[in-house]
Amino acid sequence: MSIKSNRAELSEQNFRRINWINIALTPPLLLVFSWPFFIFSRYIGMPDPLLFAGTFCFAFSFTMTILHGHVTIALGALHRDRYHQWLDSHRWGHGILIRPLYFSTRFRLIILIFGFVILITGLML
Repeated sequence: MSIKSNRAELSEQNFRRINWINIALTPPLLLVFSWPFFIFSRYIGMPDPLLFAGTFCFAFSFTMTILHGHVTIALGALHRDRYHQWLDSHRWGHGILIRPLYFSTRFRLIILIFGFVILITGLML
């Protein structure tokens, strides 16, 4: 029975379901994670272009971390790579919004640090 459930877990239908859930979760998560940066940046009087760029970088890194956790819980750490391969093979369909690069820890940390650099720049202005 475990072999059959493993096949169902790694099916294209399950990958599509996970992808649609991730797409549906992205806007609310971006809003949840963006408001602290946005409020603090407004409080210090940061210019609007820096405010929106920093808010997006800050929220995007945390959102992708939560979505990465969702994929890991749904498929398991060992099968997560198969989902990313499936996204790569469907670049112009299901994989257009969520790229495997976004789930890289290094990429998420770089985006988060870039958001903090924008915040520090806004503090100095």
